[in-house]
Amino acid sequence: MAKSLLPHLSVFLFLFITATASASDWNILSQRSRNGLKISLKNYCESWRLNVELHNIRFFHVVPEECVSYIGKYVTSTQYKVDSERTIEECIVYLTKGCALKGDGTDAWIFDIDDTLISTVPYYKKNQFGGKKLNLTDLEAWMSKAKAPLLDHSLRLFNMLKARGVDIILISARRENLRSATIENLVQVGYHGWTNLILRSPEDEKKEVEQYKTDVRRRLVNGGYNIWGNVGNQYSSIEGKPRGRRTFKLPNPMYYVY
Repeated sequence: MAKSLLPHLSVFLFLFITATASASDWNILSQRSRNGLKISLKNYCESWRLNVELHNIRFFHVVPEECVSYIGKYVTSTQYKVDSERTIEECIVYLTKGCALKGDGTDAWIFDIDDTLISTVPYYKKNQFGGKKLNLTDLEAWMSKAKAPLLDHSLRLFNMLKARGVDIILISARRENLRSATIENLVQVGYHGWTNLILRSPEDEKKEVEQYKTDVRRRLVNGGYNIWGNVGNQYSSIEGKPRGRRTFKLPNPMYYVY
């Protein structure tokens, strides 16, 4: 009887090893592209990050486990700072060369807050750089401490807009209960003189972020504002009509908000 089981055992072992190898391949241990190029883990994670920024990858809840370390290195690297600063430089070029400001109180510019004016990277550093599913209560507890650091390149643009008399509107997906902590945090790192700070009311919490921000912009336009620029780190901050004359997206592969 033992002999009769050997062929079946051999088949089982073959299938098990094959399945294990396939799983390893899918984990980028020996993956190849369709044209036969060897794909390293770094190649895979850089491609994943790029396609997040291109908005080809959407609605992800966590960073792939294989890429957590890579994403962590990226958002704490010089490259991340350079990528962010380049976005703001393009805003400044547009502001100084492409905006025929009216100067009549109708000129407006919109900013998101988190990872646009201030950084949540310290929070995500303690939470696997997006590799751990978001706990909103925990995130809000961190935000309430008002310790998010400055993104200094954004402050430069903010101050240039203020100097030109542009009304600065801050529209955040943060909830209204964080208003005091948000103002404290912004002022501590150097932001002051904005025209309006709009946070999500209990009614707004029933909407997806994109719809909420689109509705706010529509009210601003209907109220007479000319939105020259709109800066955020999520597509939900810059999609939907009216968008503003130009939109600018800062890099952020750690999370997806919709």
